Amino acid sequence: MSDSPDIFAAGGVEAPIDPAPVAAQPYRVLARKYRPSSFAELIGQDAMVQTLGNAIKRDRLAHAFLMTGVRGVGKTSTARLIAKALNCIGEDGRGGPTIDPCGKCEPCRSIAEGSFIDVIEMDAASHTGVDDVREIIEAVRYSSVSARYKIYIIDEVHMLSKNAFNALLKTLEEPPAHVKFIFATTEVNKVPITVLSRCQRFDLKRIKAEQLSTHFAHIVEKEGVQAEQEALDLIAQAAEGSVRDGLSILDQAIAHADMEGGGDVKASQIREMLGLSDRSAIRRLFGLLLEADSQALLDSIDEQYRVGVEPLSLMNGLLSLSHQVTLFKVGRANDPTLSDEAKAQLGAWSEQLSYPVLHRLWQLLLKGYEEVQQAHMPREACDMALLRVLCAADMPDPGELAKMLQQGTGPAAPQTMEAASTPIAPAPIALPVHEAPPTPVANNPAPLADVPAPAIEPQQIESPQEQAAAKDSLPKDFGSVIKIIGGVSPVLESILIADMRIISFSAPVIEYQSARPIAASDLKKITDALNDATDTIWTFQEGQGEAQPSISEQIQLDKDAATQAILDTPFVKAAFEAFPDAELLENDINQAQADSGPESRSSQA
Repeated sequence: MSDSPDIFAAGGVEAPIDPAPVAAQPYRVLARKYRPSSFAELIGQDAMVQTLGNAIKRDRLAHAFLMTGVRGVGKTSTARLIAKALNCIGEDGRGGPTIDPCGKCEPCRSIAEGSFIDVIEMDAASHTGVDDVREIIEAVRYSSVSARYKIYIIDEVHMLSKNAFNALLKTLEEPPAHVKFIFATTEVNKVPITVLSRCQRFDLKRIKAEQLSTHFAHIVEKEGVQAEQEALDLIAQAAEGSVRDGLSILDQAIAHADMEGGGDVKASQIREMLGLSDRSAIRRLFGLLLEADSQALLDSIDEQYRVGVEPLSLMNGLLSLSHQVTLFKVGRANDPTLSDEAKAQLGAWSEQLSYPVLHRLWQLLLKGYEEVQQAHMPREACDMALLRVLCAADMPDPGELAKMLQQGTGPAAPQTMEAASTPIAPAPIALPVHEAPPTPVANNPAPLADVPAPAIEPQQIESPQEQAAAKDSLPKDFGSVIKIIGGVSPVLESILIADMRIISFSAPVIEYQSARPIAASDLKKITDALNDATDTIWTFQEGQGEAQPSISEQIQLDKDAATQAILDTPFVKAAFEAFPDAELLENDINQAQADSGPESRSSQA
């Protein structure tokens, strides 16, 4: 067929004036567009890069690598870079493994495009079974097609089943020389220890916020976009150490800025887009908490809510600020994104607030954060949580409270959190209306004015009359001894009940026989407990002669006697003659014992 324009005239169609334009290349998101193509572009993982570089130079390459870390720190990208480093042949085709792959040879280009036949990537989340692993086991026997190494990259390896892991173990331990395994996972705790022990493990770290901010600045410069430094800092903080998360947010921020018309990425737009609060607004809110100004506090919460700040984000900002103030107090202020004004304010708060107040403030805010996170009405929960913090500002720390209880100090006027942190003059207790002042319980020490300190007096020799009076105050029978020991330890009480047969009882001397062997340590504990309870030295002597049954044995004897008494009654005898297979139930025996009246277990003493 001819390409002449006459063919259009023959069909009654006008010939196009200009040829159709070539379709534009589809847009790639920043996370894919700026994926590291070399180890030099991999940020925040210097230790791993150095280890791999030294291993390649010294020809000490492991046969299996495991990359672990949170999302978006470069696990899969690192796996591909290792594949390129091991298979790079250089531009002249004669190169060997290198930590700096050329990126221009056929293996480097094909691996970057994901089309290299000797680098096999498998998603373990969708290939979890033994059959999937069996394909790998069968394929490793064959050498690579064109590369130096056949490399298997298994992403999210923790998703493999237990049987799949077990099937892979032998091959993973002794693979052929031309095979390398690279695993990536976000949950290394789910990978069996038998697999971990066969791999060289690299823990990829979260990327620092300042590194992410610098990285994003380079990217917006390449994209030809203007962005405020504060906006990039906010994106870096929201990314939480993940490069991919940060680039996704940056992509969204650039699109949001374009829609606004100005084209610049501004901090105010980032806050609005992510529902973040202005740092200065958080500092103002923190100051209102310290000043105990409830009206201004609620007005500030309303203002933040109107501009789109989520209550949970508000609580998170206050928690972060409380943490920063504490770091300032210990001399660990290392946030480069803070302005000079913010640093001055945090420094002032760190000097005013004591450690107990800061820790109490953290605990109250953390509790409030959990409540807001779980509440069906987050806004109301935020109000109540912050009002609780404000009310708690009037309370002293536990150390001061203990001093007040000892000194008998009564409630006084309320104070602000700054005053509560002042070490001079203990702060008075001021509780909200719905709370009551703490009531001392039995374990709390009484005021010092009511309880005089025990005086150390020289030991005096007691008179015969005093010795007789002391002896009269001792337990009169073995049952009383059991009661004293029962208040100390149920285990020791059970020993006295089950294992001790009394020969004679003459407090503080007890002569006994053992129904079962009694450990010397247990006997010492019993003696010490009696000594402490009666202020008298007790003695347990194991003797010979006629002994009474132990308490447990006496109970069993009483039970047997009650059973026999029931069996001896004419009515029961007649019943058993009429029904030979009948049995006497336990409830009948217990009822007979109850009818006969309670008996003291200590009557034998």
